[in-house]
Amino acid sequence: MSSQNGGPLLEAEHVFKYFPIKRGILIQREVAQVHAVDDVSLEVRRGETLGLVGESGCGKSTLGRCFVRLFPLTDGRIVFDGQDISKLSRRGMRPLRRELQIVFQDPYASLNPRKRVGSIVGAPLAIHGIGDRRERKRQVQELLEKVGLSPEHYNRFPHEFSGGQRQRIGVARALALRPKLVIADEPVSALDVSIQAQVINLLADLQEDFELTYVFIAHDLGVVRHVSDRIAVMYLGKIVELSPAEELYERPIMPYTEALLSAVPIPDPRESAGRERIVLEGDVPSPINPPSGCRFHPRCRYATEICSQLEPPLVDYGNGHLAACHHPLNVDKETLARATVDDRRTPAEADEAAKPTEPAQRAR
Repeated sequence: MSSQNGGPLLEAEHVFKYFPIKRGILIQREVAQVHAVDDVSLEVRRGETLGLVGESGCGKSTLGRCFVRLFPLTDGRIVFDGQDISKLSRRGMRPLRRELQIVFQDPYASLNPRKRVGSIVGAPLAIHGIGDRRERKRQVQELLEKVGLSPEHYNRFPHEFSGGQRQRIGVARALALRPKLVIADEPVSALDVSIQAQVINLLADLQEDFELTYVFIAHDLGVVRHVSDRIAVMYLGKIVELSPAEELYERPIMPYTEALLSAVPIPDPRESAGRERIVLEGDVPSPINPPSGCRFHPRCRYATEICSQLEPPLVDYGNGHLAACHHPLNVDKETLARATVDDRRTPAEADEAAKPTEPAQRAR
C-alpha cells in the first residue's frame, strides 16, 4: 500500500462501454447491447492503489481496459494527467502508451510462446526506439532482476517458467517504459496462494521504487484489502460503493458489499463459525437487459418498492465513503443528515435522484 500524493492522475467521467450483439448472415443488424460499463465516474490519485472489485461479469476488467483505451468508449471522458484521451486515435495514443500499461490476468496467454523473454520484455523499448540493441539487453536484464528473476532467463521461452515466474515477466514488460499508471487485471487470480503473496509483495516493492499508481482489479476482497488505499465495488456495470480500504471492511454501507465481505475467509475458526454468511438469492441479472432502479434489488434482502423504481445516486457519507443505496447499512441518523449526493452526477440526475430513506435494519 502506498502513501497518497494528492491530485488525480486519471479521471473517468460518465464512462459508458456497450458491446453490440448482432444477428444475420449476409447483413448483420444490431439487436441488443451488453451494458458492460454503465455511467461510471471515478478518479485515481497519484501514487495510490485503487482496488476495483466485484463478481465475474460486473465490468471491472472492461473498465480497466477503457482506462488505457484498449477499448474505445461508447460515451464519456477519460482524462489522464490533465489530457483528455477519450477520442484520441491509435496514433495519438502511441506516445501515451509509455505512461499507461497493463498486467493481464493470464500470464501465459499474454506472452508470445514463440518469442524469448528478452524479446518480450524488450519489445516496448524497441517499439519506442529507446537505446540500441546492447543498451536494451542491459535494461531488460536489470528489469528481470528487479522482478525476482535471473538475467540468465533472457534467452528462455515462456513455457520454461512457472505461473508465478510468467506473471513476473508480464510485470517486467509493463514496467519497461517506466509508466505512471499500471492496470493490474487480476494479476494473482491464476496463481497458487503462496505465489500470490510473492507477486503482491513484488508489486508493492515496485510501486515504491518506480513511484507507480495502480488500479488493482480482483474479485477477492481478501487480497485487495492488503494492497489498496481505496476500494471501489462494482455491480453490473456500475460503481455501488467507494471507500478508504479499512473503512469499507469495518463499515460496509451497500448490502452487496456486506454480502461480499461475508464470504471473505477468517483465519480464526471460532470467529468464522460465529459470523453470519450471507448467501445471495438468484443469479446475476443479464447485462443485456439490466433491472430498473437499483440493479442489485432482485437479490437484496433489504429491497423495498422504491429500489425497483428509482436508481439510487452515489451518496457521500463523509471521509470519502460513497455508496449507492436507498437503505444504507451502518449509518446513524446524524451521518444520514449530513450525507450529500456525489457531485460527479449531472445536475439533472442529482435533482431527480432521491436521498436515502432510512438505514436498513439488519436481517436476523
